[in-house]
Amino acid sequence: MTNGPETIEMAWKRGCDFLGTKYAILGGAMSWVSERNLVAAISNAGGFGVIACGAMTPELLDAEIKGTQALTDKPFGVNLITMHPDLDKLVDICLANNVGHVVLAGGVPSKETIFKIKEGGAKTICFAPILALAKKLIRTGADALIIEGMEAGGHIGPVATSVLAQEILPHVTEVPVFVAGGIGRGEAITNYLRMGASGCQLGTVFVCAHESIAHPDFKKAFIRASARDAVTTVQVDPMFPVIPVRALNNEGGKKFIETQHAVIAKYKSGELDLEAAQLEIEHFWAGALRRAVIEGDVEYGSVMAGQSVGMVKKEQATTEIVEELVAQARAALEGSEVERNTS
Repeated sequence: MTNGPETIEMAWKRGCDFLGTKYAILGGAMSWVSERNLVAAISNAGGFGVIACGAMTPELLDAEIKGTQALTDKPFGVNLITMHPDLDKLVDICLANNVGHVVLAGGVPSKETIFKIKEGGAKTICFAPILALAKKLIRTGADALIIEGMEAGGHIGPVATSVLAQEILPHVTEVPVFVAGGIGRGEAITNYLRMGASGCQLGTVFVCAHESIAHPDFKKAFIRASARDAVTTVQVDPMFPVIPVRALNNEGGKKFIETQHAVIAKYKSGELDLEAAQLEIEHFWAGALRRAVIEGDVEYGSVMAGQSVGMVKKEQATTEIVEELVAQARAALEGSEVERNTS
């Protein structure tokens, strides 16, 4: 007799049912990388692709959603940044295009935004960095949560994925919870499913997919990198909080320190208020990331990567990446079940 699910299908059924997918594997939303080609490829492979809206205008997002729908008839989502000045319009675009799931990131979403999405017929997925906020988001109406640890690429929190999972998963059962941050193999997916997760979100492992439009030099930087090369940015002034960003160590990180000093000076002189100053920081990252991803400037651009980058060894088809993850997860789960049943 066993105490847990005997197959991977049983283990992530709740996540698959929520997403409408074969596998409960979400593609992490990566600006400039998670566009129609990679998003559609992840969904076509049985996972759940997510468009990274980032700083897109409503018109650009509309075109990106329609472009993705032309490449897949499978479910996919859209990641919206809550501090975007046109957030309401972006939500309208998602609803008008019948997007089934909207991921709200980059801050705590308002009750009004969550309500609007739900009233429009879509499901909301929110990020929860601590248990108290997870509970609050559920009360506010979030349909699912993502808990993402500091091992992830891009903007990160201060707590490791393994600790967040222990803190949150045993106490949140009302909605599906997806775990993210530093996941590069299927065995890790299995471990989080055993702990109560409904699935996992992975980003870094998909950057070097054939379908990813990332510049060849960007992909080469990933393939060459080790886990310790993915470092976090430095905050230069505690009076001006900046959300840390994890990226491969290069000259771009030094440039960010210079940019912070310049923006802080504008903030202290009254030229910018706090929100405008933080938005300027976001614009720095958007520009630096584009230079790296699209133009291949991996020296001065921002090569955002999670610590799982050390496990990215080659370019592969998205389907191959997904199937390898599933095979690893299946072997880890079902192999242990066989051992328990024969011991």
